[in-house]
Amino acid sequence: MMQEDDLRGLAKIMAFMRAVSILLVLMNFYWFCYSFFHDQGWTLEILERILKNFQRTSGLFSSSLYSKLFALILLALSCLGTKGVKNEKIKWTNINSCLIIGSILYLLNFPLIQISASLYMLTTSAGFILLMVAGLWMSRLLKTRLMDDPFNNENESFMQETRLIENEYSVNLPTRFYYKGKWNDGWISVVNPFRGTIVLGTPGSGKSWAIINNYIKQHIEHGFAMYVFDFKFDDLSIIVYNHLLKHSDKYKVKPKFYVINFDDPRHSHRCNPLSPSFLTDISDAYESAYTIMLNLNKSWATRQGDFFVESPIILLAAIIWYLKIYKNGKYCTFPHAIELLNKKYEDLFTIITSYPELENYLSAFLDAWEGGAQDQLQGQIASAKIPLSRIISPNLYWVMSGDDFSLDINNPKEPKLLCVGSNPDRQNIYSAALGLYNSRIIRMVNRKNQLKCSIIIDESSLIYQKGLDSLIATARSNLVSVTLALQDYSMFTRDYGDKEAKVIQNIVGNIFSGQVVGDTARTLSERFGKIVQKRQSISINRNDTSTSISTQLDSLIPASKISTLSQGMFVGAVADNFDEKIDQKIFHCQIVVDNEKVKNEMKNYKPIPQIRSFLNDAGEDIMDIEIDKNYRKIKLDVSFIIADEMQRIADDPELSHLIKKNKK
Repeated sequence: MMQEDDLRGLAKIMAFMRAVSILLVLMNFYWFCYSFFHDQGWTLEILERILKNFQRTSGLFSSSLYSKLFALILLALSCLGTKGVKNEKIKWTNINSCLIIGSILYLLNFPLIQISASLYMLTTSAGFILLMVAGLWMSRLLKTRLMDDPFNNENESFMQETRLIENEYSVNLPTRFYYKGKWNDGWISVVNPFRGTIVLGTPGSGKSWAIINNYIKQHIEHGFAMYVFDFKFDDLSIIVYNHLLKHSDKYKVKPKFYVINFDDPRHSHRCNPLSPSFLTDISDAYESAYTIMLNLNKSWATRQGDFFVESPIILLAAIIWYLKIYKNGKYCTFPHAIELLNKKYEDLFTIITSYPELENYLSAFLDAWEGGAQDQLQGQIASAKIPLSRIISPNLYWVMSGDDFSLDINNPKEPKLLCVGSNPDRQNIYSAALGLYNSRIIRMVNRKNQLKCSIIIDESSLIYQKGLDSLIATARSNLVSVTLALQDYSMFTRDYGDKEAKVIQNIVGNIFSGQVVGDTARTLSERFGKIVQKRQSISINRNDTSTSISTQLDSLIPASKISTLSQGMFVGAVADNFDEKIDQKIFHCQIVVDNEKVKNEMKNYKPIPQIRSFLNDAGEDIMDIEIDKNYRKIKLDVSFIIADEMQRIADDPELSHLIKKNKK
């Protein structure tokens, strides 16, 4: 009740002040246009006495401008306390127009006194009315400031980390963030990259430009061994090569740079991912076969355990392990495994079952073979042959059948920086081979007493990598930093299955996200949590405008904000260490990149040198001849293996029954 009485009293004071200001304008007319009123017979003696006494004591009417200014001040004060009226279409352009026109008519019309008193009074009145309307509208608008922040930017801005925290492993990114109405400088400090990093964002959001490139450069400057999966070769590889040239002195043992590139053998080293030294147990062969087959059949990730999914994997694993055993692994390569799989299954099973450790491994095939279930057997074999037939390529055979280097890239005695290049146009052909390299490297680097290592995989969802979740979960103690870049979480779910995709998402400690939409944006918003936010509520009726302010817990970074981020803007969170606490782990900022500096740097990049020349003594290019010769040699090797093994079995009395069974 008291509050209502106070409001009524304030309203009366404001009305009185406005009445006084109007009265002062009328007195101004009477004083400065006296001759006009005298001619009309509208003068009053008592009014003249009041005005003379008022002028004598205050000097208010010594100038037309003084009395107008005083009236204007009273008008402004009265407008500040005026109750709002019902009008939701007020705009600042209307207010500014009224203020400008009203000021001109009201304050700058004093020369009209000498010309026409009626014109002077008319313009002054019009100017006064316009100024009063502008004041009332301005008061109304100042009370509805909610309209000034329609996207709730002020409530959803927050203080972010401004300290630069560096250590021997850290990745530090300069930022600019909005807080309390202004842009501030800050830092994102990834002080523990070994807890895993995911970089999300739709194409063109700036993942590589702002983040991946910085990870590559700063990890090289810190002396990391490195494996980079370059989806659009050679976008990342050329950065690795040139930055290594500048900073090779950061390593105790100078590392070597290696490239795997199926498109151009001249610019590719050769490496056998199924080298016998990597296969210490038959489970290693199974893991390799599993990776190969799931990269060729992405839908199998959600059907693990199905008979016609496991059968081809088991068959390929048996072939790989057989090649490991035969002649101490002399022919143990992926191309030899493909060619051996495509031989007659009668010969293949006769040879493999001659080894006791593989006989039980292929029991499902043997049961079908011995039981005469030819349709089932053909289906099992075809589910392995058909996908692998897609990747038969002389170039791929050439690269994967050599031994220029080993995949222990973080060996402290022989550190390596390896870039494996892909081609988006041939993804279906190369995926199995690339996945095999990824899988073997992941297995090799996660060992103790090795050099700190950085694994950076661009478009990681496009290559299935068995054991990726285990690597992120366990490699921290072995100083292995894993950075995965992808466009959306749904791609992980599609290629890894729901359960494995969820595990990878949830165990990563550092996350960066550019623009993403849908479920991914909602998942991230939930991860960043909520914050207490002010809510302003405005009620407008015909006579009054009332404002109420409340607080409520709401999303710190809503999904709608994440789905509309501009290029170069990122949200995310970082992990910290016991002795390097980061209070403001969450960020919503622009990652600052000196574009001119980077472009100038890239102009001076040296191209990746040619690794192998295919010129003969006469200077002729014989690359196609050499690659085709290698292709035919692998086929001859497999034919020799079949003939040699069948002869061995025929000469062994204990095994010769297998050939008889085969003939039967």
